[in-house]
Amino acid sequence: MKRRKVLKGGLVLIASATVASVFRPVGAAMKVFTGGETWAVPPGRIPEIVDGSKLVYFTPREAALVKAVYDRLIPADELSVSASEAGCVTFTDNQLMGPFGSAQNRYKLGPIVKGTPEQGEQTIITPAQVYRTGLAAMEAHCQKTVGKSFIDLSDEEKDNYLEKMESGSFDYGEFNGNKLFSLMLTNVKEGFLADPLYGGNKNMVGWRMIGFPGARYDYRDYINIKGKRVELEPISLIMI
Repeated sequence: MKRRKVLKGGLVLIASATVASVFRPVGAAMKVFTGGETWAVPPGRIPEIVDGSKLVYFTPREAALVKAVYDRLIPADELSVSASEAGCVTFTDNQLMGPFGSAQNRYKLGPIVKGTPEQGEQTIITPAQVYRTGLAAMEAHCQKTVGKSFIDLSDEEKDNYLEKMESGSFDYGEFNGNKLFSLMLTNVKEGFLADPLYGGNKNMVGWRMIGFPGARYDYRDYINIKGKRVELEPISLIMI
């Protein structure tokens, strides 16, 4: 039996013993207290592992465009693989299909009133809509101004375009190009450093690069090590 299960079982027994020692219901009180049925802690639920073999939100063309952008934001170098090799496109594709993409945590019915800097952006446009509308506008703008798709630009041309996009130089109609750039920059970093369970950080390359140990249960075996570098193999939720 794994130590984690032993510890978990021990904690349940301790909690049960504590409750029993404080309150011992009998008769009718027992039925009120317990509901007449045995109560058990519901098991924890780990999200399903993302299937990176298929797209769930992006069209193939959108995915190719996102890949071209992401691989300039996090290119392959001596430290790690590129963003797309790490699965960042897959990560974003699946996030946009879920609660994040539809902005389930935001009020979206309007009216929209300009807020203070402390309140953040006030908008009804969801992240999924920003990508769908923004990528189409970006492609059309690039074709119009440069004469070819962003995908077909040289690395230097891509960097120049993204720098102007970040600075807010491009008007994409419904919103400024900086809106799409900022969202992509945030999402590529999330995908590079999130648990591999969500489709990015393949083989934990992001964690290995920064020395993050991942989803470890505890650090009691290492807490007393002083003045020495501790090399820990990262652990993903997939492995638990």
